[in-house]
Amino acid sequence: MKKKLLALSISLASALTPNLLHAEANSNAGKEKAAACAGCHGEDGNSMVSTFPKLAQQHSSYLIKELKAFKAGTRVNAMMNPLAMGLSDEDIEDIAAYYNSKKISANTLPTLEVNEDDQAEADPNKAAESDINQLIAEGSDLYRNGDIKREVSACIACHGPFGEGNKPAAFPAIKSQHADYLIKTLNDFKSGERSNNPDNMMHMIAKKMTEKEIKSVSYYISMMKP
Repeated sequence: MKKKLLALSISLASALTPNLLHAEANSNAGKEKAAACAGCHGEDGNSMVSTFPKLAQQHSSYLIKELKAFKAGTRVNAMMNPLAMGLSDEDIEDIAAYYNSKKISANTLPTLEVNEDDQAEADPNKAAESDINQLIAEGSDLYRNGDIKREVSACIACHGPFGEGNKPAAFPAIKSQHADYLIKTLNDFKSGERSNNPDNMMHMIAKKMTEKEIKSVSYYISMMKP
């Protein structure tokens, strides 16, 4: 009996090993192929410019979907469309595997501009920090509960309690993403400039959100722990 179990274990290990090696090979190949992406998205997928998205630790399923959308022109971006056009399906999968293997970085607490009224405060910086913490708290409530009266869906339904997304559904991980990029993305969904999502779901949600709600939920997501 022990010999049969040992033989079965060896057989399973042999069957799994090629798949593991293939996954590692894709990631290694993706590192070289992603070299052209580093200027905007960072060498390890953590962009230094807040308007360029972090790609580190993103689901491969989502990255593949978006790169194919750029390639097909169903998602429009003057910079990304020509770059994606030159990628094969294998290239796209390799690049996605590479970024998925990297760790996303944490963000520092964002700062709000101090207005003229705040200048009269004894400590305007403390007042600004209080404002951003209040904004993040409002974003947390919207993320988790939505706004039923105005039919704004809770983000948690698709993106998870910790911003981890949903790999099988290709819903992106959004935790620790740049707030500036999230604000732009939600505004693009709101205006209809971006519409490459199932049933235009994000447009239907974002169009009902106020400017303050977009800012608050973006700041909250940006402060989620990686």
